[in-house]
Amino acid sequence: MADTAEAPPQETEKSQPQPAESKPERKPKRSFGRTIREHPLKFVVFLIFLAAVGIGGYRLWVYFESYESTDDAQVDGDIYPVTSRIAGTVKAVYVQDNDQVKQGQVLVDLDPKDFNVSLEEAKAALDESRAQVTVARPSVPITTVTTETTLSTAATDIAAAKAAVAAAQRDYESAVADVRSAEADNAKAQSDLARYKLLVAKDEISEQQFDQAQAAARAAAATVDAKRATADAAARIIEQQQAHLEESQTKQVEAQRNRPNQIAVQNATVESRQATAEREKALVDQAMLNLSYTKIVAPVDGVIGKKNAEPGQQVSPGQQLMADVPLGDIWITANFKETQLKRMRPGQRATIHVDAYDRDYQGYVESVAGASGARFSLLPPENATGNYVKVVQRIPVRIRLNPGEDKEHLLRPGMSVDPKVWLNSK
Repeated sequence: MADTAEAPPQETEKSQPQPAESKPERKPKRSFGRTIREHPLKFVVFLIFLAAVGIGGYRLWVYFESYESTDDAQVDGDIYPVTSRIAGTVKAVYVQDNDQVKQGQVLVDLDPKDFNVSLEEAKAALDESRAQVTVARPSVPITTVTTETTLSTAATDIAAAKAAVAAAQRDYESAVADVRSAEADNAKAQSDLARYKLLVAKDEISEQQFDQAQAAARAAAATVDAKRATADAAARIIEQQQAHLEESQTKQVEAQRNRPNQIAVQNATVESRQATAEREKALVDQAMLNLSYTKIVAPVDGVIGKKNAEPGQQVSPGQQLMADVPLGDIWITANFKETQLKRMRPGQRATIHVDAYDRDYQGYVESVAGASGARFSLLPPENATGNYVKVVQRIPVRIRLNPGEDKEHLLRPGMSVDPKVWLNSK
């Protein structure tokens, strides 16, 4: 029974009283003024630090805003192609790649034999043309004198023809008068014959007298016919002389009209031969030029590169034999983003850092390109077609070095540089 007796209830932890939790003591708050009073030196240092940070930050911001820079830049310059102006055979080459040359220095010789022959041929043609001019020049005064003589002769012929016409007219008038006289004599003879017929019929005259009257009448009639024929012949002579006069007058008019043309023709002949001589002179000059082109010279002071000429090589006009790179006229081409050009102007000072020599050069902005580099590419962008994606474009800016910056001519076209353009300078 004792085992089955219920054990007295035991007290649990929850039923036991717990001690009260201890709370941390709160420190009294310090005021800003109390801190300054307790540590004035630290506060002054803090203020100086803030001022220094502010001034430094402002100066740093001003510095970064005072220039624009880019690493998309390189040294640029002209590259003169050395070409042949004529077709020929290379006789000798006097330079190699990287040789420095002076302007006018002979670089390549072409074989001049063919050009010497062409020059001699052109000179011979010129001499012939000049001789023809010498022969043709006197023909102008000769033609002038000849035409004047022709006019004078024509005037003389006209005067003679007029005189002949007048003489023929007088002969005709005389013949007409003879005809009239013969006709009168014939009329008298015919009247006498009629009377004699009546008288012979009455046997008042003899047959012999009638025969004489009849013969006289026949003779008078024949004389009339002869005088009329003479008058007709005189009339035809007048017509002939008038025709001769008209012919002489026509020749005079023709001579007067043709005289200036004949002189002009001779002048034109002389001018034509003179023009031919001038053309031959031009051919001589061209032959001399072609002969001079057999010596190919350096166009400027520079360094030779890309040489591809060898003795015995056949060259054609315009074929590039090498390149001449002048080192005295170089510039910097800097491709700035379009967003960097807002304050950039020609004349602003620029500092160019050259990677090859780790050295800075001084220069200035010379000009800004008229279009972006993409516009000058072989295939410029067409934003009006396809899907458009806005891309910040780059504008080439030319920077010129100050005089005397590259005295040693160390810079070469194509070198990479890092230019800075100082926006607040001029």
